[in-house]
Amino acid sequence: MSLASQIKKLLIFCLVLVLSVLFLAPISALAGIDNDRYDGNIYVVYAGNGALVPPRLTLAQSFQREIPTIIVFYIDDNSDSKQFAPVVSRIQEFYGRAASLIPIPVDSIPVKSDYTPEELGYYYDEVVPQTVILDAAGKEIYNGKGQVKYEEIDDVLREVFDLLPRDESIELKRRSYNEFSSEIAE
Repeated sequence: MSLASQIKKLLIFCLVLVLSVLFLAPISALAGIDNDRYDGNIYVVYAGNGALVPPRLTLAQSFQREIPTIIVFYIDDNSDSKQFAPVVSRIQEFYGRAASLIPIPVDSIPVKSDYTPEELGYYYDEVVPQTVILDAAGKEIYNGKGQVKYEEIDDVLREVFDLLPRDESIELKRRSYNEFSSEIAE
């Protein structure tokens, strides 16, 4: 075999190797909001809110403090959960200090035949995303399956906290952290 044919075979092998790496390696990089590929924690990636995970309080701590609890079941590699992540972040924005928000990946729920009301698995209906709202006494008052609208959840929480209905109150808006305040203070 001549040196030229050996070089040709080596070049073909290298070309096949490079093409294999180019086409097989970036599969994980093709993850996005519209598919079920894993690309990281959905609250960090799609909601820009790493403060949601891990939750500040457990379910037991929420019950002990007697505050309303919002449980959100999700899966990081589920497109519906990814698309719902900004809604969960918005819930935290307005209710995060008054209620306990517990986003929980369903993979972390221990598999058992029965759960007690003190366990997260008790409220999970094998649907993601799923949003469950418990009042301060721990009674389930809302169970939204799938991508429910923020307004639907907000209406329930307005009743829990005895707030005016949305059509009777002003819209609350946060200022940007980088927004220059031009108000004149006396």
